[in-house]
Amino acid sequence: MNAPIDFRAKWAAERAQAAFLALADGAVFRGVAFGARQDALGEAVFNTGMSGYQEILTDPSYAGQFVVLTTPEVGNYGCNPEDAESRGLFLSGLVVRRANPPSNHRATESLEAYLARHGRPGIYGVDTRALTLHLRDHGAQRAYLHVSDEPLAEAEAVARAQAWEGLDGQDYASRVSAPEPYVWHAEGRWRVVVYDFGVKRGILRGLAAAGCRVEVVPARTPAAEALARRPDGVLLSNGPADPAALPYARETARALLAARVPLMGVCLGHQLLGLACGARCGRLPFGHHGCNHPVKDLLDGSVAITSQNHNYALTALPDCLEQTHANLNDGTCEGVRHRALPAFSVQFHPEAAPGPRETGRLFRSFVSLMEARQ
Repeated sequence: MNAPIDFRAKWAAERAQAAFLALADGAVFRGVAFGARQDALGEAVFNTGMSGYQEILTDPSYAGQFVVLTTPEVGNYGCNPEDAESRGLFLSGLVVRRANPPSNHRATESLEAYLARHGRPGIYGVDTRALTLHLRDHGAQRAYLHVSDEPLAEAEAVARAQAWEGLDGQDYASRVSAPEPYVWHAEGRWRVVVYDFGVKRGILRGLAAAGCRVEVVPARTPAAEALARRPDGVLLSNGPADPAALPYARETARALLAARVPLMGVCLGHQLLGLACGARCGRLPFGHHGCNHPVKDLLDGSVAITSQNHNYALTALPDCLEQTHANLNDGTCEGVRHRALPAFSVQFHPEAAPGPRETGRLFRSFVSLMEARQ
């Protein structure tokens, strides 16, 4: 087993690699560079999960964001190919308190090597508690991460963060979506087309486990092309950034609703389904990022601990939608179903199973919609 790192000695040995994260509101948080040594722009958000950092790193919904992990010890179990949730890393960078070497038999490389291989910068030694409280009090922030050898004044980094366009109004789903259609799982009774707005592999595995043949199509695939595949159902996946910046996806959802094909939405897909039906979607102060969010099922009264990753939430639901789930922390909408059409969606990730696997039943609910259509 590897000996623990003496972080004070490591800090002293790596003064030349000193780094900092500059926020657009002028706050600066200092630390030490690790991962890829290249500066980056992004939006700083915090994730309250205690484990699962590789799943977080490979979640395409984090595209354009710096993820601040609130758990202080990161890297202990390393990284491996089996735990990746997508084909790469799409986040802007990682911010942690301590970055430890791996001591797990499943590890094939360290967290630092994993970041470096994928060209993503990181910073450790940061007071992540203070940074998290700052983001909680002041909201998610545009930010500039300086980890390169290029001299850069903190004031200039703040100015670059302020000048960055941010995530609002930007279509990041097209940036992370698969470039071509592909078959994920070729066997099963039900043929499901998944729109890839940044889909996690866990969702595809959940569908396959529920008995579905799974075909994945790029984000901008026209509804007519998806329907030409004669699916029994369509799933609108999770994905990054602003749902209002995806008018093509909203129109796709409307066309699928009009075709009365069974429809399920997850995370961004939930927001797109709501927008297609006439709901509004607003930005949350610091979003929901973590695997400990309590959600109440308004239909049966049960409560599930859920995994979430989003900055926006549905509001002002139209009469055609019934709210099915609510967040017990802030009361935001966590699920809806259409009153007349075979369609429903949830804001959280039913495949992630941060605790018991009670939310996995939603894939079976989707199958029930397809069964009822036969």
